[in-house]
Amino acid sequence: MSAVRRAVVLLSGGLDSYTTAAIARAEGYELCTLTIKYGQTHANEIEAARRIRSSLNVSKYLELSVDLASIGGSSLTTNAPVPKDQDLDSARIPTTYVPARNTVLLALALSWAEVLGARDLFIGVNSLDYSGYPDCRPEFIKAFQTLAGLATKVGVEGGVINVHAPLIKLNKAEIIRRGLEMNLDYGLTHSCYDPSDSGTPCGRCDSCRLRARGFKDAGKSDPIFC
Repeated sequence: MSAVRRAVVLLSGGLDSYTTAAIARAEGYELCTLTIKYGQTHANEIEAARRIRSSLNVSKYLELSVDLASIGGSSLTTNAPVPKDQDLDSARIPTTYVPARNTVLLALALSWAEVLGARDLFIGVNSLDYSGYPDCRPEFIKAFQTLAGLATKVGVEGGVINVHAPLIKLNKAEIIRRGLEMNLDYGLTHSCYDPSDSGTPCGRCDSCRLRARGFKDAGKSDPIFC
């Protein structure tokens, strides 16, 4: 009998992390999901992560609180307005960038992976739709892979921890098509950076508009609005 392969998957509650987790499951990994409450103002995604977790029959899960809001520097963790109706194809770094967020989140995933005996981390970054974010690029993933080998007991003892970013070269439409091929219910997800108090998406922030463009380009209807 082959040994069970565990993977720690960063699960935010958005459609990218949902698709990534489903890909890891399809590849035969036992899913251990890590959801971080980092002080984001769009905390509806935490509830979405819980819905997704249930739908995927996750083996182990962990929710951690890390107060990045105390550091600030982002419109996602402060009272600064979330930008609306921006150029989606700009290479600028938007105000919704949270300083070093993915570095922090992957470091936490790496720590838990060592404890679990997992040798694989999954993160749902993609560089085509998020070119303005420096921590969504292939160079970042490659660098963190190197760090994982240098900064862990597993690494210095000759083991390897792999960092997987299966969506990194896909645009939003391609991600959605991939998820629908796996029969994912994107109605479980939350993407908006600035939802109403009731959780209704604003429809105008970068995340909402990238999602809308993705469904349109994929020729599909977004179940959130059906």
